[in-house]
This record gives sequence, C-alpha cells and structure tokens, in this order.
Amino acid sequence: MVKLPAPASSETRSVRGRRAYPPVSNAQIKGFTDIRLSADTAEEALQQAADRLSLPRANWASERFDILALSGGAAGGAFGAGALCGWTKSGHRPRFALVTGVSTGALIAPLAFLGAAYDEKLRDAYTGGHARSLLDPRRLAPVLSGGLLRAEALEALITPFVDMELIEAIAREHERGRRLLVATTDLDSQSACIWDMGAIASHGGEKALRLFKDILVASASLPVVFSPRLIDVEVDGQTYQEMHVDGGLASPLFLMPESLLRWQKLGKRLKGGRVHVIINTVLDPAPKTTAPNMATVTTRSFDAMLRFSYRQALSTAVTLCAARGLPLRTASIPRLPDGVNLMNFDTAAMQSLFETGQGMALNGSLWSTAVPPQGLERILDALSSSK
Repeated sequence: MVKLPAPASSETRSVRGRRAYPPVSNAQIKGFTDIRLSADTAEEALQQAADRLSLPRANWASERFDILALSGGAAGGAFGAGALCGWTKSGHRPRFALVTGVSTGALIAPLAFLGAAYDEKLRDAYTGGHARSLLDPRRLAPVLSGGLLRAEALEALITPFVDMELIEAIAREHERGRRLLVATTDLDSQSACIWDMGAIASHGGEKALRLFKDILVASASLPVVFSPRLIDVEVDGQTYQEMHVDGGLASPLFLMPESLLRWQKLGKRLKGGRVHVIINTVLDPAPKTTAPNMATVTTRSFDAMLRFSYRQALSTAVTLCAARGLPLRTASIPRLPDGVNLMNFDTAAMQSLFETGQGMALNGSLWSTAVPPQGLERILDALSSSK
C-alpha cells in the first residue's frame, strides 16, 4: 500500500472550499466495493483482476473476445457515434466483450456496450442538438470552481440518456461477464483511475445511478473548460475528496488496466480476440501557415499536442497487440476540406461528423489495419467480409 502524508491537523482537511485528498491510495466510496482497477495493481493481484474482467476464454467459448476502445475528442465524438451506427447497418458489428472509453469516448461507451438497440439514442445524443448549450455563457462557473463552465452542463447533456433503465441493462451484461471500463484522471494523485462501470451499475439504486453519472461527467471534464468533479471517499470513517477530470489527460485511450498489460499470461487469456479502436479526432497533420498571434499559436499548439498524444497512445496499443498476437484495427476522423474543430458543438457540424463516420462504415473505408490478423484470424475475417 502506498501511503501519502496524512493531514497534520483538522485545519488542513479543507483547501479552498473542498475536503483534502485522502492520506492513503485505497480510499473507498461509501457503499461501493470493487469498482476501481488501479493502474498500479501489484503483480500478485493480477490473477484476481483478470478474473474480475472475465478474461478466461471459457466464458466466451461461443464468441470472439472483441475489445472496443473509444478515445476522447470532444465534439469529435459525433464521428465515433456515426461509425458505430454505420457499423451496425453494415451487418458486421460484433458484440463486444470489453468496451473502454475516455472523455467523449466515455459518453459513447455505455450505449456502444449495450449494442445496436441503443443506436438511436446514440445518434440523438450527438445530433439531437443537446450539445449546443454546452458553451452557453449562462453556464459560466464561479471564479474559484476550477473551470470556465459548470460541470452541470455536461450532466445536463447525459441525463436524458443515462437513466435507471440503462444502468440496469449494463448490470445484466456485467453479470454475464462483459465489462465496461471508463478512465478519469485523479488530479490530486496525477494518475489514471479506471472505473468498472458494470460493477457500479450492479450495486443498483439511485446511489449507483448518481455515481455512474459522476464518473462519466468527470471523464469528459476537459480541464480549464469544465469544472472538475469532486468525489467523496472514506478512510477509517473520515471523509475526504478526490478531484477527477478528463481521463484523456492520463490516458487518451486504453485497452485495459495497465497492470494487466504487464501480465505475462495475458496473451493466452486473449487468444482469438480482436481489438477495434475508434479515435474521435484527426491524426494526420494539417500543415498551414500559423498566424503570429497568441490565440492562433495557442490553438495550433494545443492541436499539435493532442495529435502527438493520440499517436503515441495508438503506438502503444499497436506494440501491445503485436506482442500478444492480437489483430488491431483503427478508425479516425479523416482530414476534411473545411477542417475539424473539436470544440464546435453546433448541431450541423456534429451532424456532418456523424454522417462522415456512418458513411465510412457503410462504404468499407472506416478501418485501417494496424496489426494484421494471423492464421485462423485471416480466414475468419475473409469469411466475414464475404457475407
């Protein structure tokens, strides 16, 4: 157990209106157990983590172990939503054993996890005009809140789609062995936090629904733009708070908890699996003359930083899958004539991105092969594409 310095006195328990960060790394949320998978899990805990993720192939003897990883990208999530809906219409979309999401990918993940029956909700979430009020000046946050806009703006966006019916459906799939994971960034510890959303849903009731929403909002809370989410935790009966923000800070996309990626036996557990990654942004550089003013330089610098971080995260995923013999396909927003503004939540712009993703899925241009299938995988893919 990694211990942090404990508060010196009761006066240090609050910092500018919030409770202090917990003095130990294993703080619990009251009423919930086994809902987080630490990126620092010790080697001896890997077997337990694998069992919790239902990785043994015996549970999936009749199905392939398909993993879907959804990246961040703000308004670019409309592309991923369209890609999934088009994938359904193509007739080739599998049922995923494991779905992971970060930032806007975290908002897509629950609906993607539940499958084609939720495609219309997914379409509505990104093209129904719900996001256009996100940047409404009336949602400006107080000066000391840590962001320009209130986190409630994001909560208002997801509330029509994340309800008791949805988490009950996720709980049922969790019981069957499927897993839905979402990443946030714990700003206090400066580390990734991976949440088992099916485990949260399985607790049931309003508290589970509330925490489920809090995690989604936290994962999509772009720093500076949206206020962080404070999550109450307990240690030895004392209440503390963790500050969580956009999961993309720590992990732009992830396939599974970092501890499992280091496990030598992982390859045997995933034999016969496939990995699909949807990146909700443009990866290819967009060369152009940059105007020498602060706004343009800042915007271009931020854009370049994002592209480099996503390319690095994808490179890590490619290396992992190549080492484990897992075929990997990726999809990302193509370079469009008018460019892509990931902070443009205008309904028409998001509709255009949605249609781009859907159209690419339908015409067969969505996927690029980063790690090719081997042996039997090639045969299965050939049979699938011939249907």
